Amino acid sequence: MILVVGATGMVGGEICRRLVARHDSVRALVRPGTDPAKVGALRALGIEIATGDLRDGPSLDAACRDVDTVITTVSSMPFSYAPGENDIQTVDLDGTRRLIGAATDAGVSHFIHTSFSANLDEDFPLRNAKRAVEETLRSGMLRYTILRPSCFMEVWLSPAVGFDYPNARATIYGAGDRPVSYIATGDVAEFAVRATTTPSTWNATLELGGPEPLSQLDAVHIFERVSGRGFEVTHVPEDALRAQADAATDPMQRSFATLMHCVARGDAIDMAGVLSAVPVRLTSVSEYAERSLGVAPVHVG
Repeated sequence: MILVVGATGMVGGEICRRLVARHDSVRALVRPGTDPAKVGALRALGIEIATGDLRDGPSLDAACRDVDTVITTVSSMPFSYAPGENDIQTVDLDGTRRLIGAATDAGVSHFIHTSFSANLDEDFPLRNAKRAVEETLRSGMLRYTILRPSCFMEVWLSPAVGFDYPNARATIYGAGDRPVSYIATGDVAEFAVRATTTPSTWNATLELGGPEPLSQLDAVHIFERVSGRGFEVTHVPEDALRAQADAATDPMQRSFATLMHCVARGDAIDMAGVLSAVPVRLTSVSEYAERSLGVAPVHVG
């Protein structure tokens, strides 16, 4: 049995679908009050539902019972943040550590944790929580795999963070000329699924990126080419991002501003070593742009 925590999110939901397609037995941890339509979609896949919360130890004990592998993609950011209830301290740090403890006590064999790239490494609350959880896994008794993806295309190249491709506008952090290894959420899901049966990923940390590092401006040019429209580009200077982070009083605001500053500085990842061990076909930004804009890809030859 594989327990997926974060199963109603973008990456977690895709992990569930791929595990089911592989005919694995899957259990999903969902919080009380979760959208019934999302829970119903998981049930329709044949997934067992465990109702629980990372703040509720007994519910985690029950969810981990008879489980061989735990895969967690859960995070309070960027879309479900609620101070004091679903925030960095309660979810990303304390809650994930509580899940690790429940998994250890239940005799789980393997714990797969989704963190983020080592290059996104300035001092900010989300980064500090993620790194603390990584250290908990490395110093614990569980076999672990730590996935460290770069920027998700579906988040960082979307209107949610200022990449407003439907309206041909883009907010660029810094000069926009530093390479970033944008990665598709589906590819991160595939690495998580493969890690369950790939010994070379066990007790290992995998830095994950897309097929090629591209600057923010490169991404704009790709969307311009695919859409046939010129983009209006607005730059936010690095100094302004740093000042925004320093002035923030809320951990989420500080984390998000610092993440934007990290993106401005770039996040290029060499995937050669990982792909030699786990040969996943990576999605390009061009493919993502075609899918997002509803444009049929052009095949030559």
